[in-house]
Amino acid sequence: MITLKELFDESQKYDKKEITVAGWVRNNRAQKEFGFLDLNDGSCFKTSQIVYEEKNLDNFKDVQKYRCGVSVEIKGTFILTPNMPQPFEIKAKEIILLGDSQEDFPIQPKRHTREFLRENLHLRVRTNLFHAVFRLRSEVEYAIHTFFHEKNFVYVNTPIMTSNDGEGAGELFSVCTDTKNPKTDFFGKNVFLTVTGQLHVEPYAMAFRKVYTFGPTFRAENSNTTKHASEFWMVEPEIAFADLEDEQNLAEEMIRYIIKYVFDHCKDELQLFDSFIEKGLINRLKAVLDSPKFARVTHHDAITILKESRIGFENTPEYGKDLATEHEKFLTKHFNGPVFVYNWPKDIKAFYMRINDDNETVAGSDLLVPGSGEIIGGSQREERLDVLLNRMNELGMNEETLDWYVDTRRYGGCKHAGFGLGVERLLMFLTGIDNIRDVLSYPRTPKSCDF
Repeated sequence: MITLKELFDESQKYDKKEITVAGWVRNNRAQKEFGFLDLNDGSCFKTSQIVYEEKNLDNFKDVQKYRCGVSVEIKGTFILTPNMPQPFEIKAKEIILLGDSQEDFPIQPKRHTREFLRENLHLRVRTNLFHAVFRLRSEVEYAIHTFFHEKNFVYVNTPIMTSNDGEGAGELFSVCTDTKNPKTDFFGKNVFLTVTGQLHVEPYAMAFRKVYTFGPTFRAENSNTTKHASEFWMVEPEIAFADLEDEQNLAEEMIRYIIKYVFDHCKDELQLFDSFIEKGLINRLKAVLDSPKFARVTHHDAITILKESRIGFENTPEYGKDLATEHEKFLTKHFNGPVFVYNWPKDIKAFYMRINDDNETVAGSDLLVPGSGEIIGGSQREERLDVLLNRMNELGMNEETLDWYVDTRRYGGCKHAGFGLGVERLLMFLTGIDNIRDVLSYPRTPKSCDF
């Protein structure tokens, strides 16, 4: 049995040959004496046209009634059609029904709203849009692993369950068997789903120099925005003997690598997104790929730019405060491309970021990209033992639960840096899709965990 990808990749090889394919019917255009099936077999984004005729099929009248969604096996002749919109067609000699599709199959050959498709998460991947989204997601994740492998990073699997709050925000999902008494619980203490793999991967950077972790992370933040989800995926590299500039350089190199990889391996998917999701998407991505070094601006100067713009922002930009989405979008337009905002006020950033000499800011950096805003948050880590302990005390943190983390500063510590890339935010940037729920296979958001 041959896949459609093989047929598209090596069409000349199969011309006029007898072949067997199998897949799912996307559409059936039945005529009086002949008909056409649009077949997709999952091996590639494209569909193939199957021509069936009454004179060639004993079960012609049955095939005419095949509904969208049925699975079939087809034996027939492969014919090149260079003068037609499709490069080839398959003239069926036998069509075998493998799995029927009931009349109420929700995914019909028509335009569906994305809201409707979210109610059918298990079936929406059979549409062109979501077939493209999740094929591209697979390629992007492969590109990420390839990028780090080529740069000699060691891949570390960090735990999903942890007793630590890595970001200090307190928005954690509890993992327990006895909610009334943690001491008699399975682990004998409070345990949570991780919000980041960073703390657990840092010790490995002290042994392997360059490491990364890639896995699901969880936030119990009661937010229903289009950019937040309760479960999402993070890529978190950590590099020893590195400072903030090294972290920014690595992040920029990775983003360029991924965009180029997508251009090389997802042409059909990008064309669909450009045609139906965001007009000009391909040019936008190309502009990022071809741009000179990404812009870099301090948080203080970014706020000054926002204030001097005289734009009536819904959220007034303030020194010492976080950036709103509208501010991020303005800054990427102002710099005409991606921009790193660095040296953030320490009061709004995590405890592990290195405090700058002004004692007011930390060596933290967020990468903002056109259309999506922030997709990467990184920093140089606080390697000075006394400063780290003072910072933890200042924030009222429990030193005992993080004593193992502090050990990385006690025993041969060095300057190091890293970042976290939100995979879903990256996918929104690459596809033009404006809702995080549409780049997650089964999105988990407040009051929504039905599948």
